[in-house]
Amino acid sequence: MTLVLDAGALIAYEQGDRTVRAFLERAGRTGVDVRTTTGAVAQVWRDGARQARLTLLLKGLLEVELTRERARRIGILLRQADERDVIDGSIVEAAVDGDEILTTDPDDIAALAEHSGKNLIVTRV
Repeated sequence: MTLVLDAGALIAYEQGDRTVRAFLERAGRTGVDVRTTTGAVAQVWRDGARQARLTLLLKGLLEVELTRERARRIGILLRQADERDVIDGSIVEAAVDGDEILTTDPDDIAALAEHSGKNLIVTRV
């Protein structure tokens, strides 16, 4: 299992959200990997000098890059789910069966997860 953070979860962490921090602390204690996507980072990154929490968090997690192959899979997923948000699509595409996605947008992420064919846990933060 991996913990996947969407842009909303990254923002929540940066703002000191205790729920996201608790999930990350548990992941650290249990050896669970944490990831996000480069698109989600682009959505929240503004100034590393002013985003100290986010900067530290990003040093400890994997950022899944948007490759040509992933972009095409995301596009297909968006069509199937009748959704438009490429970043949400990238989060679901980066997850694998059994992963948990922390999100501030559980409805859209759940719709994408359902159409992905993956068994994902979608948790609102």
